[in-house]
Amino acid sequence: MKKYNIVDLFAGIGGLSYGFSQLEEFNVVMANEVEKDISIAYSLNYPDVYMINCDINDLTKEVIEEVIGHQKIDIVVGGPPCQSYSTLGKRQMDDRANLFMQYKRVLSIIRPRAFVFENVTGILSMNGGKLFEDIQKEFATLGYQLKYQVLNAQDYGVPQVRERVILVGFLGKNKYEYPEPICGEGKKPYVTLKDAIGDLPILQSGESNHSYIAGISNDFLNFVRKGGSTKASEHTAPKNGEHLIKIMKTLKDGQGKMDLPEDIRPKSGYGNTYAKLWWDRPATTITRNFACPSSSRCIHPRDSRAMTIREGARLQSFPDDYQFYGSDGMKRLEIGNAVPPLLSVVIAQQMVKALSEEQ
Repeated sequence: MKKYNIVDLFAGIGGLSYGFSQLEEFNVVMANEVEKDISIAYSLNYPDVYMINCDINDLTKEVIEEVIGHQKIDIVVGGPPCQSYSTLGKRQMDDRANLFMQYKRVLSIIRPRAFVFENVTGILSMNGGKLFEDIQKEFATLGYQLKYQVLNAQDYGVPQVRERVILVGFLGKNKYEYPEPICGEGKKPYVTLKDAIGDLPILQSGESNHSYIAGISNDFLNFVRKGGSTKASEHTAPKNGEHLIKIMKTLKDGQGKMDLPEDIRPKSGYGNTYAKLWWDRPATTITRNFACPSSSRCIHPRDSRAMTIREGARLQSFPDDYQFYGSDGMKRLEIGNAVPPLLSVVIAQQMVKALSEEQ
């Protein structure tokens, strides 16, 4: 069987690499990540992939050729950092645009048959849509035929509403077809928080417990626990003060700051802060702030506390044996910025089909 070689840019901890590495048709050869701790986390999970820990500006033709040698790279995957488009100033906009041009520069060096470019939906409206138009024009100058679509991770078994733009380019005719949803109306039910984290120990603020309290009762748990994990690592609840604990215990499923009695209602924060998730629905989009109720909707609906690192990883569909590295804050960043593994699996499966139709 022919193996297609992959390079992962802006690799993070390997959420996008995951899907391709799970299929026998693919071989992830090289990855690039600028943050040291995040690159270490990647290598813990993909020890056979050559990780280059550097700024993409320093990823020169000589550096790339030294790693890949005479190997033909078939696919490049990855997407530049993408958070907070709505708050970017002009200089930050220019810096972000430079990252896109660096991605194009690496494509021009490697010349893969195809690439997968992932980003947040905010990219579609940034600069009135001009930035995304310009990105497509730049990729087209290299000879790539392009398709893009917004995919929602909850449609593919991830217990989280998480929309991402997936842009696919092919040299020659682009036969990539986007995956059909497997969850939703007339299909499998969406994976809820209860489905995804209901087997994890009940905790109060500041407590730890790493023993599962229930067996594998659904397809999602079968996926995240298939690595043979016997304990739920990283399951320690953040320690909060009495006032915040009172706020969290007062809220019911789905309620937020404005549902609180006035005497304990925080005076600052947006409407979706100090808010509880729903036990019988997928989570809202998580970020690096999934343990900080003052910054996002992240209060545990059953335990009335902030989410643990393990719970954040579950909501992104990372298997329980997946490793993170660094401080707790760094681990949350690694998780919050990642592509959900279950989403990457369906993206990779469709790439196999597109490549096979080329032959």
